[in-house]
Amino acid sequence: MKIILETPRLILREMEQKDFADICRVLQDKETMYAYEHAFSDEEVQAWLNNQLRRYREDGFGLWGAILKESGEMIGQCGITLQNVNGEWVPEVGYLFERAHWHKGYATEAAIACKEYAFNVLGIDTVYTIIRDNNIASQNVAKRNGMEICGKIVKHYFGMDMPHYVYCAKRVSGNNGK
Repeated sequence: MKIILETPRLILREMEQKDFADICRVLQDKETMYAYEHAFSDEEVQAWLNNQLRRYREDGFGLWGAILKESGEMIGQCGITLQNVNGEWVPEVGYLFERAHWHKGYATEAAIACKEYAFNVLGIDTVYTIIRDNNIASQNVAKRNGMEICGKIVKHYFGMDMPHYVYCAKRVSGNNGK
């Protein structure tokens, strides 16, 4: 188990095959996945996990399991992935948490830590977050993470056009991106 970083309440670590059931709790919950308009099948969850494992190998980062320090329970995922925005691959801070743990500040805590990790460990100057236009809660997390809208894109997913806002934050020299 490779721990990437810690926040006051969370450990972010690389996910492993043994985390499949925990990942299913997030990706197979229709209400949690409303912005995707699609709860995942077992096969889609496995493909998602395989993609994270590939990202760790090839990119050196990906979505990491978010583990509650107090219980050791995986409650979601947060990390950095490369995403296509208008033909350019950009580093995105992404997050998905179980509904039972929404509105407790975990996504914001993890997203801020991932932004700082991107700036201070990976040396990235600009990070992005791509959020469905109807996902107000995630937009609020991006704002609390010091991000502002810097564009709009449309993603095509399961035969649907889904408008998304592109948020970004730039590293500020001299104060470590804060």
